Amino acid sequence: MESQTRGGTRWRRFAVVMVPSVAATAAIGVAVAQGALAASFSVSGQQFQVTAGKLHGKGFVQYGAMDQTKAGGKPVAVVGIDEAQITKLCQAVTIPIPLTDKKVSMKLEAGGGDKQVTASKLYIDAEDMKANATFKNVDIGVSVDNTTKGPGPAGAGKNGEGVHVPGSFAQQADEVWFDSVDQKAWATSAGTFTLPGLHMGVNMGDAQCDVPKG
Repeated sequence: MESQTRGGTRWRRFAVVMVPSVAATAAIGVAVAQGALAASFSVSGQQFQVTAGKLHGKGFVQYGAMDQTKAGGKPVAVVGIDEAQITKLCQAVTIPIPLTDKKVSMKLEAGGGDKQVTASKLYIDAEDMKANATFKNVDIGVSVDNTTKGPGPAGAGKNGEGVHVPGSFAQQADEVWFDSVDQKAWATSAGTFTLPGLHMGVNMGDAQCDVPKG
């Protein structure tokens, strides 16, 4: 019994330490690819869910890239936003416990009520995204090398580490509005990230975010 108790404690510590490292840096549903992360950290390969009521972004760029993980390449849509304001942010990640049939999950919530989550130089790697979207002054089909809006292709000029395919498809806009966002992402990065009213909980079992109405 003593050995089992210590084993349980170790797994709870595993959840507290590992789950936030995967998820606590995540913002609202939309993007960081291998190119963006190459200079700072490697992608864990653990997918997580991010939802939001509203996201308003100034300076937007989107392009395709490939996240490199130990499990292989993950194709993603990279979204970069200069300045983002987000309401009703929720993020959930579930991690299987090795050699057992159990799971540990973490759920993070912020930006409720009249409080807004804010982020600058935000990049998010998304595999799947659902939302109601509006774009202002959008350019679709521009070469990723010639984008002028948003923070630019992630990791540009940093050791040339697989940032993007030169001349590949991209789109950009002066401003974007996303309502009722539901996305599956692999990674997120931001220059600054402010989370008012932050609440984080770690539990056994699965975790999922409800999609709020914008």
